[in-house]
Amino acid sequence: MAVLHLLRVFCNEHGDGGNPLAVFLDGADVPAERRQAVAADLGLSETVFVDDPATGEVRIFTPSTEMEFAGHPTIGTAWLLRETGRPVESLRVPAGELRVRYDGDLAFVTARPEWAPDFALDMLDSPQAVEALDGPPGGHDLIVAWAWIDEEAGTLRSRVFPRSLGIDEDEATGAAAVRLCGAVGRAIDIHQGRGSRIGASPVGDGFVELAGRAVLDEQRDY
Repeated sequence: MAVLHLLRVFCNEHGDGGNPLAVFLDGADVPAERRQAVAADLGLSETVFVDDPATGEVRIFTPSTEMEFAGHPTIGTAWLLRETGRPVESLRVPAGELRVRYDGDLAFVTARPEWAPDFALDMLDSPQAVEALDGPPGGHDLIVAWAWIDEEAGTLRSRVFPRSLGIDEDEATGAAAVRLCGAVGRAIDIHQGRGSRIGASPVGDGFVELAGRAVLDEQRDY
């Protein structure tokens, strides 16, 4: 029997919002051939299986596919490893190695924009136009719709529709934040979903650093 941790990742400073995440810290307890079915059964945007907590080896699944890299699963896993007394300096996903650091209640991971899915980026005229969407612009199945809240301050509103990954609309999308940060080339503070917050900053050599908070909502046997 495997132990399941249910988190919310990219919460705001009050612990509100955040994208639900399932993490199996002892991923070896779930056979590789069962993982896709487990992720589909849980029905969250992503489920993480930690194959080796000491080396940071992880695998990430949506309800329909395995991901080479994803943002809120890596932030959430890094945060949970520290909370359970096993902080790491890096995580290893199929796309590559992510550097990890911690500062207070924030966890940080670095990634390259090209590791993320090929999100289309659609800049709209205003945050209100983003809010008014009733679905992905143009019916696109992998798209970020966004607009500046305060361009000088680097704050923006976004909504992400990754329907090709089996997710209708995502609450908080770190991989999309990495893509968007790489495109605008500056530090950004993203307001996504129903109250989620994502920090993203270029850190040189083509990498972007994600920052986020997490909350553990439940731990149970699966």
